[in-house]
Amino acid sequence: MSSISRKVAVAIMAKAPRPGTVKTRLCPPLAAKEAAALYRCFLLDKIAAVGALADVQPVIAYTPDDAHGEFDDLAPGFSLVAQQGPDLGARLHSTLATLLGAGHAGAIAVDSDTPTLPGDFLQQAVHCLGRPGPDVVLGPTEDGGYYLIGVRCAHRELFDDVPWSTADVLDVTLRRAADAGLRAACLPPWFDVDTPADLTRLRTALDTADTTPASRTRLFLASWRQ
Repeated sequence: MSSISRKVAVAIMAKAPRPGTVKTRLCPPLAAKEAAALYRCFLLDKIAAVGALADVQPVIAYTPDDAHGEFDDLAPGFSLVAQQGPDLGARLHSTLATLLGAGHAGAIAVDSDTPTLPGDFLQQAVHCLGRPGPDVVLGPTEDGGYYLIGVRCAHRELFDDVPWSTADVLDVTLRRAADAGLRAACLPPWFDVDTPADLTRLRTALDTADTTPASRTRLFLASWRQ
């Protein structure tokens, strides 16, 4: 088995940044084309963060099926895997199972809605799966979901019939892990950007940050003013 396949795979769950299909809850205040442009910046910032990780195989898990070429341009050097399944749970499970089936030591799925997520959090998740430790690693979001899930083996029960887009996602997932006898670890919580209030918070955070995280997102928001 190659050294590449034994690395932990980190897959960004990504949609093609097309108007009318991404970040629609931000319209208004954004127009559809602006929302797509902002989401493209989110993707580029997450691609940069994952690309900077040590000892990983970077992956884009993309949708829709015809977006391969777009992501080949956006993320050179990343492996590309098409998302499969009728809902988020099925797509997450399929992506992780595919990567584990390729021989990776662990597989992590990370969202594309947390442009300011510290790279240290991602590296912590990689370390958790790259050595003996928990079976499942989760990155909680402040709204009760998670920005990241990583596993050593594919566990469908973590994804079937989960109440997605509710405040119960993390709790349900942790209960499912416990019921299956899996050891779970949680990373520090972070906020994702889904609503106009989240967008205002993001702008404030970037305006007041001492460092320059999310450089593409920062540039977009600096040029966009209501």
